[in-house]
Amino acid sequence: MKYDKNGLIPAIIQDSQTNKVLMLGYMNEESFEQTLETKLVTFFSRSRNGIWVKGETSGNYLKLVDWKADCDLDALLIRVIPAGPTCHTGTTSCFGKATRDPLNILSGLIQTIDERFTTPREGSYIQSLIEKGLSKIAQKVGEEGVEVVIEAMRNEPELFKEEAADLLFHYLVLLRAKEVDFREVLGVLDGRQK
Repeated sequence: MKYDKNGLIPAIIQDSQTNKVLMLGYMNEESFEQTLETKLVTFFSRSRNGIWVKGETSGNYLKLVDWKADCDLDALLIRVIPAGPTCHTGTTSCFGKATRDPLNILSGLIQTIDERFTTPREGSYIQSLIEKGLSKIAQKVGEEGVEVVIEAMRNEPELFKEEAADLLFHYLVLLRAKEVDFREVLGVLDGRQK
């Protein structure tokens, strides 16, 4: 590899399934070797002046599939499977229109709920539900379900959407309280389609 005068090489990150370019980062020799060893994309952060595993804070890791150097050996193409939104703005890619993918919004909400269960935050609504216990969380899901049914009978689409969002939120909290991953529920639905 031909690293620049600062010991860095640009790395273009591409989704291996969609071929969408996700981001551009920089690697030094150490972060490149760590990427190959751990199979998690690791950069050299110029702002932090140190090694940085993408996703170490957000949980949105980039799992290495394969890599190639360009013909001059001074740039890398790293193909990955992303574990959530790549961009810090919550979008799939750092390039293009800054719209939030609905699935990334859901992923971010699930992550926030999980963080509240593992790292309590005083004053948080989720934290107040956790403190009240499983039965209160389950009761809230029931209450929100009834409110969705009531709003479905009315001709106020905005209120219906609000109540549907409340139901989904409380349902996700209940799943976490029961230690059931949302993907497991999706797996059940997927199994039913087959």
